[in-house]
Amino acid sequence: MAGDPFAIIRTQIGQCVADIRKRGARVSPLDLHQRMDAIRLLAAEHGLAAVEGLARCSAQRALMPGHRVAMESCFEHLDLALDSRSSSDCTTILASLAVRLH
Repeated sequence: MAGDPFAIIRTQIGQCVADIRKRGARVSPLDLHQRMDAIRLLAAEHGLAAVEGLARCSAQRALMPGHRVAMESCFEHLDLALDSRSSSDCTTILASLAVRLH
């Protein structure tokens, strides 16, 4: 853990996502939006550009029809975003998400 300065943040984000998944259908779209926005803020504070971009997109999708399917797809791309070291990866991840959802 000492070798990875982002390990604590990754764990926190993972716990947030696990909590959202555990609650499942009981999470309202507005609460889902707020939780994803909190993840976005956490990622922004620590320079995780790909996670920030994915969380921003996820927060927006949380308020749209079909948000449950979209959110699951966003969560499936989260590991890739957490492993990202480049801000250009965000574009690739969001493009991959868009292809998957359409």
